[in-house]
Amino acid sequence: MKNKKKNLKQMVALGSKTAKGGFANEQDVIDRFNDWEKDKVAQEWLAEMNYKIKDIEFVKASKVKGQYKADIQVRITILIKLKSQEDLQNLQVKLVSNPQGFNQIDKRWIDKYVELWNIPKDITKILKLFTGEIIAKKKGLRDSRRMFLDEMSEADQDRLMDFFKHNKILIVSDILKGRGEFSADWTLVILKMKGESRWVLKSINEVMNVFGAGDIRITREGSLKIGKIGMQRKGGDGGRDTAKMLQFKINPVELFGK
Repeated sequence: MKNKKKNLKQMVALGSKTAKGGFANEQDVIDRFNDWEKDKVAQEWLAEMNYKIKDIEFVKASKVKGQYKADIQVRITILIKLKSQEDLQNLQVKLVSNPQGFNQIDKRWIDKYVELWNIPKDITKILKLFTGEIIAKKKGLRDSRRMFLDEMSEADQDRLMDFFKHNKILIVSDILKGRGEFSADWTLVILKMKGESRWVLKSINEVMNVFGAGDIRITREGSLKIGKIGMQRKGGDGGRDTAKMLQFKINPVELFGK
């Protein structure tokens, strides 16, 4: 554990840049983009997005309303001088204060994932047993409200892992990037620690490569891992039905040093 903490600190130190003045909330990201002509951090972000500052005529950032691929999603309109070229970039922002912390990236009822990924009935049942939408009849479970994956038969575990292996690219894309007009193009992670803010900005393809790389496996805790993406029962919510939703989580700090 100590080595892991040390490695994360090294990753943050090597793979990030400091933003003076810090970030009180996500609105600060929008404000910095809109003050791009004076704000050095916003200019660094635009450079990371492969724009030359001298070529930019206009930048307008605004918060996207609705549930998209982020705690906050910013739509950035960039007008390039002399080219009549207007670019739209969708940026998802993750503000974190704990290098060890995990961040929810997608949460839905299982039936919504069934629609997205055409999940067959046997896999749907396994997932609903996992979240507690279907109550298990098996005795001696660690939690009477649901079944952990390692409490299921080996055949069911294998079926579940096979499904995620065969559909991995689609699943990773949907939970990290999203679909449609507001799908994410970039991910900005800002780590706020000890009065200092450090940031890293990566294209969504890099993000998918980082978090999607690796095996599909069942963890010691009885959940599923897709590369570096964790799949869990949502839990919490004061025991309300929404605790039975399925959620996917990452540690955004893993992008530092990449």
